[in-house]
Amino acid sequence: MEKKKLTIYVLTGLIAALCAIGNFIKIPGPITTAALDSAPALLSVAFLPPLFSGLTAAIGHIATGLTAGMPLGPFHAVIALEMFFILYIFNILHRKGFSVLKWTFVIVANGIIAPMPFYFLVSPAFYFASVPSLTVATIINVIVAIIVLPVLQKVIARKGALKSI
Repeated sequence: MEKKKLTIYVLTGLIAALCAIGNFIKIPGPITTAALDSAPALLSVAFLPPLFSGLTAAIGHIATGLTAGMPLGPFHAVIALEMFFILYIFNILHRKGFSVLKWTFVIVANGIIAPMPFYFLVSPAFYFASVPSLTVATIINVIVAIIVLPVLQKVIARKGALKSI
């Protein structure tokens, strides 16, 4: 296996592990499994391609669901898939330089749009009960990433780290 691919795989695994650790910092909500599991995935845009940022978010969500007892059962697979696409698109927006749009997209997509299928699959009450805590959790994850991402990018640039990616 070439060094570049191995580096990407290892970094994906490390960020997914950080997402899993972040899921232990729960953000209370009436019926959600919201946690700080997205912040590491958001930070992964500094050095991972879109596909792998998406994978870190999906794995991070599954870890969050598992530690919460999988209250939504197989619906957690739907959420993981949504997280994959949200981070995939976020990474593309980041790479194209859409500074404000990328953060707005994550907040709206994860806090308001992603729970939309549950309006139909579970109930409208479930959707409206979950949106406030999901949005707050997303905003907290985004604030963490907004603070850390510029520092991370400067460190990567200064140290010349990850030139092989």
